[in-house]
Amino acid sequence: MQQTMVLGILVFDRIKEAGKTQEVLTRHADVIRTRLGFHELSDNICSRVGTILLILQGKPEKWERLREELAKVGGIEIKEMKFEHMFK
Repeated sequence: MQQTMVLGILVFDRIKEAGKTQEVLTRHADVIRTRLGFHELSDNICSRVGTILLILQGKPEKWERLREELAKVGGIEIKEMKFEHMFK
């Protein structure tokens, strides 16, 4: 049985927390298959709030280490979805 984990990360203050969040993501790059980042941007505003979606691969133990390190970063919220499937 194959597992896929999707992590959603809400960064409440990108200017303050982006560096710490990026350090954690870089340390765990070997388990990140896909990463999408979003924040509001217009001519007048660049939002301090951002959203990151991660699709993880590899061993679930490594996913948990990533999640634990992210949880130590202040100013973020993490949600997860786990899927089990037969596909590789």
